[in-house]
Amino acid sequence: MTKPKILWADDEIHLLKPHLLFLAEKNYDVVTAMSGSEVIDLVEKENPDVVLLDENMPGISGLEALTKIKAMRPNLPVVMITKSEEEHIMEDAIGSKISDYLIKPVNPNQILLSLKKILDNKRLVSEKVNTNYQKEFRDIMLQLMNKMNAAEWASLYKKLIYWDLEIDDSNDKSMLEILNSQKLEANNEFSKYIEKNYLNWVNGSGNDTPIMSHNVLKNYLFDDLEKGKTQVLLVIDNLRFDQWKMISPIIEQYYRVEQEDSYFAILPTATQYARNALFAGYMPSDIEKRFPQIWKNDDDEGGKNLHEEEFLQQYLKRFGKTSKLSYNKITNLNAGKKLVENLPQLMDNELIVIVYNFVDMLSHARTDMEVIRELANDEAAYRSLTVSWFEHSPLLEMIKYFAEKKIKIHITTDHGTVHVKDPVKVVGDKSVNTNLRYKQGRMLDYNKKEVFEVKQPKDALLPQLNLSTTYIFAKGYDFFAYPNNYNYYVNYYKNTFQHGGISLEEIIVPYIKLGLK
Repeated sequence: MTKPKILWADDEIHLLKPHLLFLAEKNYDVVTAMSGSEVIDLVEKENPDVVLLDENMPGISGLEALTKIKAMRPNLPVVMITKSEEEHIMEDAIGSKISDYLIKPVNPNQILLSLKKILDNKRLVSEKVNTNYQKEFRDIMLQLMNKMNAAEWASLYKKLIYWDLEIDDSNDKSMLEILNSQKLEANNEFSKYIEKNYLNWVNGSGNDTPIMSHNVLKNYLFDDLEKGKTQVLLVIDNLRFDQWKMISPIIEQYYRVEQEDSYFAILPTATQYARNALFAGYMPSDIEKRFPQIWKNDDDEGGKNLHEEEFLQQYLKRFGKTSKLSYNKITNLNAGKKLVENLPQLMDNELIVIVYNFVDMLSHARTDMEVIRELANDEAAYRSLTVSWFEHSPLLEMIKYFAEKKIKIHITTDHGTVHVKDPVKVVGDKSVNTNLRYKQGRMLDYNKKEVFEVKQPKDALLPQLNLSTTYIFAKGYDFFAYPNNYNYYVNYYKNTFQHGGISLEEIIVPYIKLGLK
């Protein structure tokens, strides 16, 4: 194994011989320089892994040498060493993107710690993450073997997300495989839990009923609506909990996360059902009964989510909320930019609702566009693409604007999405809907063991198109495929992101309250 090469520049380098011997014993190859000009020359000749740079040297100073070093090799780690504790020197050095800052006199262990932090950080963090996850692996498996309630399932899912992000950061592929197998086991058990409890929940007879799509706003938003105070409800369509955890550090530059909760999206975990339920405060069959003129079923022509504002107005009125409302739906970049420009005109509203469809468009584009398929070919890439978009989006501009105006924000979604891998065969006639994670129709043929079956739609408070309508839901990482043209169909949709069925990723979704800093 090649020794890490250290370039140490100090005009009194002869006094540091004990330090140099110590580093040699620790398997570092140390090259020395006695001036700023010499260290600049040696950076090119020796190609060091780290530079230890004295700030106060005759001729070219350490700070001047630092500027030249960074111009030559911007990513070369530099540790500034100085006798001075003056703030402006520290600020100059930090502004020049140093990797560490040490005050003289330094002892050998200080130097060693700094080098390990710079050169071995990735390895040390990875080893620590792996050790900690191995300790928790058994606890998670024991939890999965025990009977859990809704709150415990939400907590377990957040724990799995934590380890997913940590292990992804460490880039340990073998450990990621172990975690993925545990996530698969968790989703299998969660599907059984939903099958056992879901119908009782929606019919009000469950002992462990979580907050769900049709009552989430009543539980989390309505009490915060105060006369004269503006609130923002931001619904980012199809936002998973792991995506929220990735964008939250960006948001926390402008807001404090006051509350980080979750709720359970209803079935199907598809926009026309889950988001209409969120805005109407009713389950789908109740929406159909109360709004027969505007509810649209799967086989109806036209958009299925065109009346969310009307649903929300009725919902607020039902609970005595008379807040002046502005409803805005963003489906493309230009619409987002236009809304940013128009935000000052919305400020006399007490509730500003913004539905932002980008994440939903991304998940569908992941299926339909070859370029996106390559950019988001796994969970980590999908999250990364979301962050990249968010950092440059009109949505972030909106959040910054509301922060300047001292306005609180609620962030949520209607459902999540899951990375599908395993095909499940289903046969149906032309009237069956096209969604890959749920099917509804009267002529469905399938293996009952592979799906969550609802023979009577009224039991799940879902619309019944005819007397023999059945709903079936894919579980875990499954997706529905027709026997006709089976291989083409499977190859095209495998490893895409879909929604509509039963998984931790689709059902347990975030509800966030942002407070002022």
